[in-house]
Amino acid sequence: MRSPTVTPKLQRLAVQAARAPERVFTTLAHLIDEDWLHEAYRHTSQSSAAGIDGVTAKMDAEHLDNNLRDWHARLPSGRYQAVPVERVWIEKDDGGQRPIGKPAF
Repeated sequence: MRSPTVTPKLQRLAVQAARAPERVFTTLAHLIDEDWLHEAYRHTSQSSAAGIDGVTAKMDAEHLDNNLRDWHARLPSGRYQAVPVERVWIEKDDGGQRPIGKPAF
């Protein structure tokens, strides 16, 4: 049996949050399945620069199904560890610099 689509899951979550605004959602990992990850990938800018790990959208797409399957298996068990965000300094109009975070794709 396939899991429900992403949109109904988000709708159910929104209804729960609206009905009980005091409720604390401690984890949403149980809602994330491979369909959800595919949808998140689809909404990610494919022209983004590579992050600290050097992986681009094109490189990730080469093995997308395997990568999503692996992430899905590691996420609910707590074995998933996000790649650190790279700090990059950009020039400001006044000549100074400010830091931004460049996440991994």
